[in-house]
Amino acid sequence: MSYLVLARKYRPRNFTEMVGQEHVVQALTNALTQQRLHHAYLFTGTRGVGKTTVSRILAKSLNCQGPDGQGGITATPCGVCQACTDIDSGRFVDYTELDAASNRGVDEVQSLLEQAVYKPVQGRFKVFMIDEVHMLTNTAFNAMLKTLEEPPEYLKFVLATTDPQKVPVTVLSRCLQFNLRPMAPETVLSHLTQVLAAENVPAEPQALRLLSRAARGSMRDALSLTDQAIAFGSGQLQEAAVRQMLGAVDRSYVFRLIDALAQGDGRTVVETSDALRINGLSAASTLEEMSAVLQRMAVFQAVPQMAGAVDADDPEASETARLAALMPADETQLLYSLCLHGRAELGLAPDEYAALTMVLLRLLAFKPSGETAEKKL
Repeated sequence: MSYLVLARKYRPRNFTEMVGQEHVVQALTNALTQQRLHHAYLFTGTRGVGKTTVSRILAKSLNCQGPDGQGGITATPCGVCQACTDIDSGRFVDYTELDAASNRGVDEVQSLLEQAVYKPVQGRFKVFMIDEVHMLTNTAFNAMLKTLEEPPEYLKFVLATTDPQKVPVTVLSRCLQFNLRPMAPETVLSHLTQVLAAENVPAEPQALRLLSRAARGSMRDALSLTDQAIAFGSGQLQEAAVRQMLGAVDRSYVFRLIDALAQGDGRTVVETSDALRINGLSAASTLEEMSAVLQRMAVFQAVPQMAGAVDADDPEASETARLAALMPADETQLLYSLCLHGRAELGLAPDEYAALTMVLLRLLAFKPSGETAEKKL
């Protein structure tokens, strides 16, 4: 049997399995429970946050027949009746998914709408799901407006897009809009831990933290990266291997740089920058990791109670708290700004590592002299 990738194997099949989208799940669950069903839904959000998944679960909730065949509309589809299993496998005749990225013309939309006049064959409702709906042409949007506003009672529209700004206002006004949020790294980390425990794959916590950050809010990207990391690490996830796969900068370099900048040690700054060059580590990634650490430091400086409550099992959090106490808050803010703007300078300089060194040394140029610093103390 062929291998099923983690992103598909662990795709949620009901609302209780959805991760990180509680606001959407609660609204849809209440609507289904109270039978207050709208005729058109628009799900927006970045890639891999669950737009298509929510659409399929909603279609199952509307058409579930129950294990005994006597069920009705429910917020907890059984997953075993013919309607549920057919929707999961993509062969339910009354659930139609249209990819607007490759079917964006008026002919494709009219062909879909021609099916609207026919009642459902198997299910309780027909569900038309249009993915990446913002890719439709203006003519295609105009063709569906009337049906979208007043569809037959047995027809539901589900639209999904990563760019709602490109969807005409006339379409937005006809839909209930739900914005699916990017996942927090902590949410991704918790889910990856559960998935790997179910898969019996040994994983180092720090490796999972790297994958959680690299996913940038997308659970699908996190699971795809995890698949890649398992293959790269021969069945296990180790921090060094994951860092090598991602091309991520070891945060020990970042902590060393921030520590040297806090103490005004220009020599260590230059030597660390040279070490990054020798090891072939990305200057842009270095500034990105520094920005993330500095942001956390600024939070610890503004809310000292959070620094005292860091997770003892996370060595990076402890080191970040130490540096937050070492560097003045105004220097933290200045260095954060320099790192953000410095990324734009990397492409302008003849050598990105020279540009990195200049960005870091700029803080030392703006630091007060020793005498001034002593007076401040």
